[in-house]
Amino acid sequence: MDALEFNSRDPMSPAFWDERFGKHFTPWDRGGIPERLRQFVKDTAHGAAAAGLPLPATLIPGCGSAYELAYLSEAGWDVTAIDFSPAAVAAGKEAVGPQWQDRVEEADFFAWQPSAPLQCIYERAFLCALPRHLWPQVAERWAQLLAPGGMLAGFFFFDNNPKGPPFGITRAELDALLSPYFTCVADEPVWDSIPVFAGKERWMSWFRV
Repeated sequence: MDALEFNSRDPMSPAFWDERFGKHFTPWDRGGIPERLRQFVKDTAHGAAAAGLPLPATLIPGCGSAYELAYLSEAGWDVTAIDFSPAAVAAGKEAVGPQWQDRVEEADFFAWQPSAPLQCIYERAFLCALPRHLWPQVAERWAQLLAPGGMLAGFFFFDNNPKGPPFGITRAELDALLSPYFTCVADEPVWDSIPVFAGKERWMSWFRV
């Protein structure tokens, strides 16, 4: 198979992602639900039921094909998935099917506003898709969107390769980035990573202080 060629080199442009979805080059796309997310959903449902609370209103930024949205929605979660790439949004709507496709929105993460307060943000290859100079803005926006007591949970990519995406982070850098707003309450290895993330990602939950 001939190597693919791409015109767009700027991951901050929707065209970068449109081109890759258009050519079906999506090595970050799992095509299903990670097992650790399944466990998180079960644990959250148990805790909410025990406390008499509703399931958390949740955002999936940079959702891509948005498989997790359908899974969370079917589990009773109030979840919205956003992406600024029209091609990614189209792929997401197709993946989740007509029942949930109105929950996949084309939007800029830095400008999007929830219709109701959020209690959870699910991180899956969003931070590592963005150039490192934008990470402080991402962390600040996560904190703005989540009220105290909310949860930032998902998969974080650790690597020191200067090129990307995916752009890796060190644990010390992640702590410095998030500690002004969050406290880490879970940090676990991931055993079912797809090849692009294998051995370099961890499941983490961060409590909004």
